[in-house]
Amino acid sequence: FTLRDGMEYVEYGVRAGLDVDAFAPRLSFFFNSHNDFFEEIAKFRAARKIWATVMRDRYGAKSARSMMLRFHTQTAGCSLTAQQPVNNVVRTTVQALAAILGGTQSLHTNSLDETLALPTEENARIALRTQQILAHESGVISTVDPLGGSWFVEEMTRRMVDGAFDYFRRIDDFGGMVEAIEAGFPQREIMDAAYAYQRAIEDGTKVIVGVNAFEVTDDQPIDILYIGEEVAGKQLEALAEV
Repeated sequence: FTLRDGMEYVEYGVRAGLDVDAFAPRLSFFFNSHNDFFEEIAKFRAARKIWATVMRDRYGAKSARSMMLRFHTQTAGCSLTAQQPVNNVVRTTVQALAAILGGTQSLHTNSLDETLALPTEENARIALRTQQILAHESGVISTVDPLGGSWFVEEMTRRMVDGAFDYFRRIDDFGGMVEAIEAGFPQREIMDAAYAYQRAIEDGTKVIVGVNAFEVTDDQPIDILYIGEEVAGKQLEALAEV
């Protein structure tokens, strides 16, 4: 749906008489990275392939820069758990590594305590150090598309591409993304996926460490950031002044 949203913007630009190569290189995307390591890598690889294909074949782009998918990735905040929150460092690392191997241009790593409050300075630093260790110690940034050629990742990427183009055809049948949204199509699909995911957690099909498996009874609370009420007063004063 994110890619099809981008296509809709391109569609409107072209219809308005703009040369696609004049504005397409300036487009960029924002994706989340979740816990299923190889699936996330395949998702990013598929997104890059899809964008290049539609820009060339559907919109007639000639510039290589128009076909490049520029994207920023944030690790998935919705995957973080309030239970045993220190485990979130591991989740964030897996998600960040998947984004890097999938070809992201920039990255945001969530702090371990973001499911509880705004992050403390210490936990924000751990999130930053996670990126820096991956960048400077792991060697994963030294190779372009390091998992290219893996039969497993290539097959998963192909299935992602085919599935996305199937969705594009269904959205085109509505008349475009705007019409599909007005008909409630993407909302229903996202809601159904979220419901199925939650059901899998509830019945134990999907294991979430510390939530429905490997629980502890003496989970100790961690220090979280407290914002004093005087801050709200200052904000209100500043707002009144504006």
